[in-house]
Amino acid sequence: MDEPFGALDAQTRLTVQSEFLELWYETHKTVIFVTHDLEEAVLLADRVVVMTARPGRIKSDTIVDLARPRVIDELRFDPVFRETEHRIWEELRGEIV
Repeated sequence: MDEPFGALDAQTRLTVQSEFLELWYETHKTVIFVTHDLEEAVLLADRVVVMTARPGRIKSDTIVDLARPRVIDELRFDPVFRETEHRIWEELRGEIV
């Protein structure tokens, strides 16, 4: 999925993200999700792969250690969520041009 929620307004995005998590939890299908939204990546993923700027190569591969099922409204305040997001942001910072 390439930026599937990018065009949604904030409220609709939260609803669709929650529905996506429920659907994933029921089916356990593998999904590769491309996003530029770091918070969204950490909220939804089990693993976040950061790519370098051109040429695109894997810079880091982070396991997201948050329990499932996930409740998006509560996760934003979870210390593990914040620490994971911060760690990945530090990886991304060097790629911003």
